[in-house]
Amino acid sequence: MKMSDLRYDLVLYDLDGTLTDSIPLIMDSFRYAYEAFPELPPRTDDDLMSYIGKPLETSFEVHDEETAKILLERYLDYNHRRLWEGDLDLFEGIPEALSKIRDMGVKQGIVTAKRKYAAMITIEKKGLDGIIDGYVFGDDGCKAKPAGDPVIEGARRLGVTDMSRVLYVGDALPDILCARNAGCDFAFVSWSKMPEGEKSEIRSLLPEYEAKVPEDLSCIIRDSEL
Repeated sequence: MKMSDLRYDLVLYDLDGTLTDSIPLIMDSFRYAYEAFPELPPRTDDDLMSYIGKPLETSFEVHDEETAKILLERYLDYNHRRLWEGDLDLFEGIPEALSKIRDMGVKQGIVTAKRKYAAMITIEKKGLDGIIDGYVFGDDGCKAKPAGDPVIEGARRLGVTDMSRVLYVGDALPDILCARNAGCDFAFVSWSKMPEGEKSEIRSLLPEYEAKVPEDLSCIIRDSEL
């Protein structure tokens, strides 16, 4: 198949909850961080889930500066230990789906709010570094999602200037808003473990596509029926 027959020249992916089944580990990391502050009002799971896809600093900015600093350090310490232990898996079918897209000649990148150090642990352990062509991380200096800047920067780094030829793939509300602000199409992954309420909110924004399984992504790129 020629590139001219394909709908997109570049596919960019969110990482947590899109490629990796990370929500359980994220929630465990939040809980560990807050164990040091039993005197603080408890934060509900729904509250913490609402921060997924946003910079960690945003999650803790409701507290004073010193408390936020300690919470962030505890979160990262616990999270990194679990990552090095291999306690984070890709969703079933992700390696095969991304390899198929690579074989179609389409460039692929990861655009995530996750910091580079933590993201690369999983990317390298799971072999994605042999498939992915470029990255934008949460500590790269771009304005965070839902701004379109990270996706625009990801396309720029991979030599794509026509945003209509870019597809962003994600699972959270900041992802679809980022795609809208960047001027590219969005594929919502319904294999995500986000709450049904947030999934409904994303669907209400009418994403261009909904992928039910990773294999659907190559159909989207070929502009063929799902």
